[in-house]
Amino acid sequence: MGNINNIKFGTDGWRAITDKDFNETNVNIAVCAIAKYIYDNYGADKNIIIGYDPRNKADFFAEFASKILIDFGFNVILSNVVVPTPVLAFNAKHLNACALMFTASHNPPEYLGLKFIPDYAGPATSDITNEITKNLGKDFKKFSDDGNVTLTDFAPAYIMNLKNLIDFGKIKKFFCMTASPKIIFDGLYSATIGYFDKILKLEEIPFESLHMFRDVNFGGAMPEPKPQYLGELIEKIKSDKNALGFANDGDGDRFGVINEKGEYVTPNEIIGILLLHLMKNKGYTGALVKTVGASSLLNILAKKLGVEIVETPVGFKYVGEAMRKYNPIIAGEDSGGLSIQNYIPEKDGILANLLILEAVAYAEKPLYELQNELRDIVGCEFYNTRIDKKLSDTSEIAEFKEKFKNLNSVGEYKIVSKDFKDGIKLFIDECNWILARPSGTEPLLRIYIETNDKNRMKELKELLERV
Repeated sequence: MGNINNIKFGTDGWRAITDKDFNETNVNIAVCAIAKYIYDNYGADKNIIIGYDPRNKADFFAEFASKILIDFGFNVILSNVVVPTPVLAFNAKHLNACALMFTASHNPPEYLGLKFIPDYAGPATSDITNEITKNLGKDFKKFSDDGNVTLTDFAPAYIMNLKNLIDFGKIKKFFCMTASPKIIFDGLYSATIGYFDKILKLEEIPFESLHMFRDVNFGGAMPEPKPQYLGELIEKIKSDKNALGFANDGDGDRFGVINEKGEYVTPNEIIGILLLHLMKNKGYTGALVKTVGASSLLNILAKKLGVEIVETPVGFKYVGEAMRKYNPIIAGEDSGGLSIQNYIPEKDGILANLLILEAVAYAEKPLYELQNELRDIVGCEFYNTRIDKKLSDTSEIAEFKEKFKNLNSVGEYKIVSKDFKDGIKLFIDECNWILARPSGTEPLLRIYIETNDKNRMKELKELLERV
C-alpha cells in the first residue's frame, strides 16, 4: 500500500524499511515526483543516471525506477554493477545529468533509501526536496515514447579524475619502501569493493584486505566504519605493528581510518590533518567549511592558520551548498564525510582514504605522528561523545527542545552562550559545548558533547542522560 505521508526526505534522501514503507507503490510515487521535478526544471532532454549499493533489493528498485522514467520519455543510464554514491555523483557532473541513488548509506541492513542528486553533483538542497515533496501523488503524464535505457560502468571516468586530485606516484613510492606501513583495506561488504582496491591495484600500491565480498546484511552489523564495527581490522593492525587501516560505509560516502597503533582516528582529526596537508603540500588556499556538530579543534586550527571558517547546519546538503558558494580548501562533518576544493560538493569516502595515504606519503611519518602534530598546533586534545535518545513523536521532540533551550547550566557548568543555527548548541566555553538536534534520517534526538577534559565529558554525559 502506498502512503505519501511515509515518504519524507531528510538531510540526505528518503529512507525506510525495505518492503514495508520502502515498497513498489511508494517508490513509484517518489520516482514520479522526482521525474516531474526534473521535467519542470530541466526539460525532457535531461539525462538521468541511476545507481545502487549492495543492499537487499537496491538493484531491483534501480531497474524498477528506470522503467518508470523510460515510460515518461526520459533517457536513462543505469549502472550495470553496484556503485558507490560519490562515483555516481561525480558522473552526474561529468555527464551533466541528474542522478537517483538507491542506498540507505550507513543505516541498518533492513533499510533502503533513495537519494536525488542534481547535476551539480551534491545532495539535493531543501528547496529541491520541498518541491519534490509537493509533487508526491500528483499526476504526471508521459511526454514522449522515445525513452530508453543504457547500461554502463561509471567507474572509469571517476578513476580517471582521481589522477587530477591525488599524487599516486608519491603514495606508491612511500608505501613500497621497506619500513613504510602496510595498507589494510576492510571492504566491510560495502559498495567500495571493486573501487578503492581496484584503484590501488591499478596504481601498483600494495595492500591487504578483509571482508572483500558484498553482503546484503553487511556481515550482520551496521555498514558504518566506526570502531565497534571494525574490530577485526583493529586487531589485525595491532598484531601487524606497522599498518594503516581504511574502510567505508555501505555506499562509500563516509570513511573510517585506523592508525598504526590500532586506534580509530576521528573524522575531526582527519579533516584537520588534511587541511594542513592541502595547504602545506599542495598550495590550496581558501576557507574551511564545517558543520555545527564538528569539533572546535577545527575552529582553533583554522584561526591559527588564518583560514576563514564557514559553519553550516548538520548534513552534507548544507556543506555541499556552502562548497558551491565558497569552493573551500576542505569541507567536512564529524560523521565521516568530506570533500575538497575543485571537486564535487558531495562527501567521498574513497577520496578521503586516498588523501590520508597522500598526507602520510608527503610527510614520510606515521599517521599517529601527524595526529600529535595537529594536537600540538591546536594546544589541547578534544573528547567527543553522542547520546541518541529515541523519541516516540514530534510532541516529545518539541518538549525536550524547549527544556534544552531554557537550560542556563548543566550541573555546576554555566552556559555562557547559545547557538540556534541547527538545533540548540550550548557553550560552556570555546572548547566545551553541547548540541541537541533531531536526526534527519532516524527517529532520534542526538545530543553531541565536546570537552577538552575526559572526566568532564563523562560527567556531562551522565548529567545529560537524566535531562
